[in-house]
Order: sequence, then C-alpha cells, then structure tokens
Amino acid sequence: MNSDPHAAVGNSPLFMGIDIGTQSTRAGLFTAAGQTVGLASAPLKTTYPRPTWAEQDPHTWWTVLQQVVRRCLTDSNVDPGRLAAIALDSTACTVLLVDATGEPLRPALMWMDQRAHEQAKRISATKDPTLRYTGRKVSPEFGLPKTLWLRENEPELYEGAAIVGECQDWLNWKLTDRWVASRNIATCKWNYVEEEGGWPNRLLQTLDAADIGQRWPGGGETPLYPGAIIGPLTQAAAEALNLSPGIPVAQGGVDAYVAAIGMNTLHPGQLGMILGTSTCHIAISDLGVFGTGCWGPYPEPLMPGMWILEGGQTTSGSIIRWVEKTAGNGRSLSDLDAEAAAVGPGAEGLLALDYWGGNRTPRQDPLARGVFVGLTLSHTTGHLLRAVYEAIAFGTRHILEDMVAQGFEPSEMVASGGGAQSQLWLQLNADICGLPVVLTDQPESTVLGAAMCATVGDGAYPDLQAAGAAMVRERERIKPNPDVKPFYDSLYRDYLETYEALRPVMHRLTSSESE
Repeated sequence: MNSDPHAAVGNSPLFMGIDIGTQSTRAGLFTAAGQTVGLASAPLKTTYPRPTWAEQDPHTWWTVLQQVVRRCLTDSNVDPGRLAAIALDSTACTVLLVDATGEPLRPALMWMDQRAHEQAKRISATKDPTLRYTGRKVSPEFGLPKTLWLRENEPELYEGAAIVGECQDWLNWKLTDRWVASRNIATCKWNYVEEEGGWPNRLLQTLDAADIGQRWPGGGETPLYPGAIIGPLTQAAAEALNLSPGIPVAQGGVDAYVAAIGMNTLHPGQLGMILGTSTCHIAISDLGVFGTGCWGPYPEPLMPGMWILEGGQTTSGSIIRWVEKTAGNGRSLSDLDAEAAAVGPGAEGLLALDYWGGNRTPRQDPLARGVFVGLTLSHTTGHLLRAVYEAIAFGTRHILEDMVAQGFEPSEMVASGGGAQSQLWLQLNADICGLPVVLTDQPESTVLGAAMCATVGDGAYPDLQAAGAAMVRERERIKPNPDVKPFYDSLYRDYLETYEALRPVMHRLTSSESE
C-alpha cells in the first residue's frame, strides 16, 4: 500500500468495503480503479458451547465494525468526506433472533453450527421443489433448519422475536434503519427461488411453520441484489463510525460470494476458491448444472443470467489452526508451513480426512469426522500439517470431479483468503486438482468485493462485471507439477476409500457425542 494515499489517488471518490468474517472483521478503502488506500482489521471470538455448536455475540459485530472503520479512516489519513458509498458482506447461515426494538435475544448460531441436523433431515424429506436448487438436500448449516431448531428448542425466545435474520441483515439495519435481505444470501442459504414464488412459504406450510415467514427481514419483501442501494447512513450510525450521514449503503452478500466478486470470477468456467476458516468453491455458469452433490445450482444469486454451484469444506483453515494450536508447541504457522514443505508428497505414509466438522459437499455428511491414518512415532507436526494440506486439496478435487461429472468445465481456480498465503497449500491444490491456481493483486478480495458492490451502488460502474474488469488484476499463476500427478492420483483413491471404510464407525461415534 502506498504510504501516502493522497499522492496516488488525489481527491478521487473512495469506496469502503466491510467484511464480517468468522475470525475477524476487516474494513478497506479503495478507489474506483481498485487501488488500496487503507485496510484495518480486528479479531472476533467464537464460542463452542457443545461439540459441533458455534456461536458469536452480535453486539461484538457492531463494536468491532466501529473500531475497524474508524481505524481504517485514521490510518489512511484521508478526508472522510471523500467516501462515496459503503457495502458490507458477512458470514451467512449466521442466524439470530431480534426483538421489535432491534435487540438480539441470544447469541447468533454461526454458519458452522451443526446442531440442526435432525431439522435438516426433516426439511430434505419434504422433497419440496425448492430443494432442486440446493443439491436435493438441505444442510444443517442453512437458515431454515437453524430457525426450526430455535423454534422447537427455545420457544420462549423464538416467540419474542420480531425478526429471524442474518448477521448482515442486522448490521445493515444498524447502518440504515431498514430491514431488507440480500438476494445472494436468501437464494443460497434460505431457499429463496424466484421461479418457485420467492421466499419458501409453501415449504414452511408443509413443515407446519408458516409463522417463520412472518419474521423474514423486511416482512418478506423482495431481497436486494449485491450493489443495490439499501438506504442512506443514518445520523446515529454516522456518529458511531465518525462519518457523515447520508452516505449510500449498498447491499452485499455471503462473504465467499463477495470474495468471488473481488477476484473477478464472474464468468462461465471460472472457479473462485476461498481458503478461509472453511473453503468455498464458487463455480460460475450461464446454465443451471443440476445433479451434483454440491449446493445449488443457485439461480441468479449475484446478478441476472448467472447460475452458481457452491462446493465447500466445512473445516479447512480451522484445521490448520487446530494443528498449530494442538501440536505446534508455540511455533508460528509460517515455521510449521516450512516444516511441512520439507516433507515429501504423501507425508511419509500419513493420510488425513479433512472432516473435522463433517463433509459439506459432495458427500453432504454432517456426521463425518476427521481422521489420521498411518501415524507412527517418527511423524512430526510437519507431517501432520502436510497431510492436512493434502487432505483439503483432495476434498477440493472431489468437489471438482462431482461438478465436472454433471457438465461444469473449469478452466482455472482463482484463490484468496488466509490460506492463499501458503505457497505450499496453493501448489498442492494445483498439483492434486490438475488446474492452474491464480492469485490476484489484492489478497483481501472479500473487502475489495464489498467495495465493488459500493461502486455499483454509487453508479461508478453499471454492474459487478464492469467493476471487476476495472478493479481486479492477476498477480501470479501457479501451474500443476505433472511429475507428482501419478502419486497423488493413487493417494486420492485411498482418500476416497478411507471414508467409505470408516463411515459406519464415524456415524456411531458422532451419534454418541450428545449422550
């Protein structure tokens, strides 16, 4: 980043993107040309009350958002009056109950929370037409299963809720005093399908839960596409953020999808790979690709005429952090990464399954669990980390093969997120999947993507594709190493077979977690 932003950008308008992630909140200032003017971040805390449960305090989102926006402006040393528009993204399937005054009634259920697996089974069993657009099943991560769980297990809190919504819905309300859902989040996480009538009220009738529809953000009005204006920044929000009231606030979306915007993976055949706490695979198509084990195909979740398949691994970056915390002995992740890089392919006979939080796609098995096979006394932390990196890359290959079998034709994987800092992890993805991995100039693609939504809302660009063409540039292209392909092809088959062999044991053990 230029140490003197004024020297590079003069007095041009600036656009702010805010990313509410799992582990941190980030804010960034950008010009309409995509030049970074300022970045700031602060951590968020997740609590885990029981195995497979995960929660966050919504009040912390707002407190930390204020901190990073103020710090970004101060550190950038720019006139806040140059800020033309704001947009934010967030984790999705992060469900909270809010009363009539806007006060959250309990901690939010995070996207990774798996407590609603029985409710998800019940929804999937309805065979409602909307399930055609979710891969035929509903994940326990999704919004409806979690809402049903709250309705059935915490009825007094649920009855006191005026709104059942998302992290993003609540924060946009804090900014604009308007409740409105994101078309991106509603389509991908709440079974919203315009061709099936929009919000899934028919499905709610089948579930004898029509009252949930009375609590949609905005009273069930049509959700807004990313880049559409929600409203102006209120006086109260402006004072909290040290900004001027009236700044336009544009709609955002799911953090992974907004990262795809920030990587300019908005054209058929591209695959955005976001290596974060989880790994998300955003596959773009101009036609609906049905029949996969992935989520979707989602109709027009970002813009008209676009279909998206979403693959995902519930735990990836979180497994890396688990290795660091559990076996790192205080060493930094960069040191452990170097140790893993010194270990040869296959980690000297050590194979892992990357299912610490279940398998999201394509197996759609929330009861799967993590495994190490082949451990010996000679294996070190470097071996553990190498095996985990390889397992996550095998999981990505499994997702890609599932997509390809139904007609998706990927040409490249564009990567971002914290995992993109590991050259080893990136090279393993290229080697194991047999596709080039592309990096863009701005590693904080999610924050940039949110700012791109703000540019569209302001009218600087007519749509997200135009913003991507102007604001995103390729930095590096990592090619697969053909020499290791035969070895990894064989180990990949072992990876697939190990799950099949251990699935009954996993399910028995997982069933005993709540006992």
